[in-house]
Amino acid sequence: MLSHRAIWDGIDALARRHGHSVSALAKLAGLDATAFNVSKRVSKDGRERWPSTESISKILEATGESFDSFLSGSGAFLQLNDNVPNRTVPLLGLAQAGSGGFFDSAGFPAGQGWDEVALPTSEQGGIYALEVHGDSMEPLYREGDRIVVSPTEQVRRGDRVVVKTRDGEVMAKILARQTGRQIELASLNPAYAPRIFALSEIEWIARIIWASQ
Repeated sequence: MLSHRAIWDGIDALARRHGHSVSALAKLAGLDATAFNVSKRVSKDGRERWPSTESISKILEATGESFDSFLSGSGAFLQLNDNVPNRTVPLLGLAQAGSGGFFDSAGFPAGQGWDEVALPTSEQGGIYALEVHGDSMEPLYREGDRIVVSPTEQVRRGDRVVVKTRDGEVMAKILARQTGRQIELASLNPAYAPRIFALSEIEWIARIIWASQ
């Protein structure tokens, strides 16, 4: 099924291909200029907001693109196209990930002890999979789900991320806010309060680009 991230990535990519900001793209399609703003993509309580099918139809009509080209730009074919070959990537349990020796300083897999898992992915280098432990991201990610992480992807507000602290804690969260001094990480499960860290406490942060549900 289509993911929330893939749809919004498709809108961002469509705007870039036509030399527009997302605000300009929205106005070109006759929509409110704020329709695709980052602030509209996640609600204050961390729930995902989806663009309407009507708004997607309007931007495709305004740019003369097909839905297939829209999906190609979004990366959604990683989840939709059965013809994408499986690729083996390193796999580690999230609970293990805080132990020393599994990552280099940039958040790439290193050392011994990694298993392997076949996932439909692109040829992007450096990606790996983590097996979810705990319930802080339920109902999106549940115990035993596998998330694919890319240390090279640009991380933005509202992204689902994996973060490792200098104390060795590794967690899957939503990047709620980042300033020059600190970051705020949110959980989807309302039982877990947001966590705030000084940037000096963070060893690395990587974006979640795919998940097995």
